[in-house]
Amino acid sequence: MSGASLLMSKVINIGVMGCANIADRHLIPALKAMPKEFNLLAISSRDGKKAADYGNKFEVKSVVGYDQLLQIKEIEAVYIPLPNSLHYEWVKKSLRKGKHVLVEKSLACNFDEVEELLSIAKDRGLVLLENFQFRFHSQLNVIKDLIAIEKIGELRNVKSSFGFPPFPDSNNIRYSKELGGGSLLDAGAYPLKISQELLGQKIFVDSATLSFCPERKVDIWGNAQLKDLNSSIVSQVAFGFDNFYQCSLEVWGSKGIIKTGRVFTCPPGAEATIEIINSSGAELITVVPDNHFENMLNYFYELINKRLPVEEEYLSALHQARLIRELVEQSHEK
Repeated sequence: MSGASLLMSKVINIGVMGCANIADRHLIPALKAMPKEFNLLAISSRDGKKAADYGNKFEVKSVVGYDQLLQIKEIEAVYIPLPNSLHYEWVKKSLRKGKHVLVEKSLACNFDEVEELLSIAKDRGLVLLENFQFRFHSQLNVIKDLIAIEKIGELRNVKSSFGFPPFPDSNNIRYSKELGGGSLLDAGAYPLKISQELLGQKIFVDSATLSFCPERKVDIWGNAQLKDLNSSIVSQVAFGFDNFYQCSLEVWGSKGIIKTGRVFTCPPGAEATIEIINSSGAELITVVPDNHFENMLNYFYELINKRLPVEEEYLSALHQARLIRELVEQSHEK
């Protein structure tokens, strides 16, 4: 068998660090649905009962404690859906154990932490992927193609919003400063990322506001304007935890507008709709159901097997951290 054939058939042994809701509902089922790419070896939690419950549910080994997961030599990659404040510690420990890492956004709580983690990954030849699964939904590809063929003429402006009403549980980790909470690292990361996806990496935060909750000491909502270094195009972003629900994208061109809802949250199995409005009227494009969780995992698999350049992910994650830092620096309340 040739080396190429061996590479094609390699299955990646993976472990899950933490029993977060997104792991339960989406990522673990997606991993289990991809046996040719991934072999889920173990799930870990600091809570022994929770670890056992997840192990039983998904018919996989459970371990108590994240360190115990990293001690399993057969594990080649880990998925980390822990609270933001724990990302730096456990991504770093995972990389130092020689494991590839898929981590939920935001990769870490500040630019310096992100830069250090990416440096470790690069030095050790490991994949470090920050999970924004909307990037891998065909909906975004359709939008990019429409922009590329100038379906709405020349690009003028991008607007994106992601926000929702207050959480019913006051103990939600998104309200905890100690756990890396706040709307910017959670909801705000999405419109910043899609701005980078559509406009490239030569964008910067020109102005911003963050509204803080004095009791919780975290930002609750915010807005920002991003500019392109090489053009007059602007991206306007809005986000928050104390808002009427929004999950939208509007791309304004010289000859029309592209609009879509649920751009960040279209679930597997659901159709996505994209509206194009111009002088001739309105056109509705329906995107067939897609599983962006499996698409993202397949991308992770390709990166690990060196069939795609991981350097692009290093740069993308670094620019994302830079935009978050700039938004904080530009905000009226720091």
